[in-house]
Amino acid sequence: MPGQAGAIENEQQGLLAYLAQMRYVLKLTAYGLADEQLRATPSASELSVGGLIKHCASTEAGWMGQVRGEPQILDYQQYAENFRLAEGETIDDVLARYDRVAEQTEKTVTELNDLEHLIEIDHSVPWNSKDMTHWTLRWILLHLVQETARHTGHADIVRESVDGATAYPLMAAAEGWPETDWLKPWRPATR
Repeated sequence: MPGQAGAIENEQQGLLAYLAQMRYVLKLTAYGLADEQLRATPSASELSVGGLIKHCASTEAGWMGQVRGEPQILDYQQYAENFRLAEGETIDDVLARYDRVAEQTEKTVTELNDLEHLIEIDHSVPWNSKDMTHWTLRWILLHLVQETARHTGHADIVRESVDGATAYPLMAAAEGWPETDWLKPWRPATR
């Protein structure tokens, strides 16, 4: 996938394309990292690259479950656990789950085919606006783009703190771009 979302023909396709792009660049932050690096928390927070990817997969699954009318169980301990890789959990497990979540999102949105589709707001949590009664599918997709992009920025900072890698050199390495005078694909540090 290139560094930018491709051409779009309509709003729904655009929202799905930008969400897919954000998922992709988030997953790239894990490219080439060893297990201990995926779990590393080198910044002031407890965020890790693996944990951020797991959180975004879980968050997207939850939002799309709401869109489909599935019961949502508020579990703060589970929410916190979704920010870190569990004992024995691998990045391959997390990426495979994220891919399944993405497929389900695409299917749900395509089948509904209505960005004005209303979803009742759960007012049992303090962060949901009391001034609104419903979200639209459009609002939820925009929120998922925002949420994923925000956490991709976090993952970029964590990744750079782990080994100095940044987004475009990682993308160049993952996609096999040729080296140029101004862009060198990332390579693991030699010891």
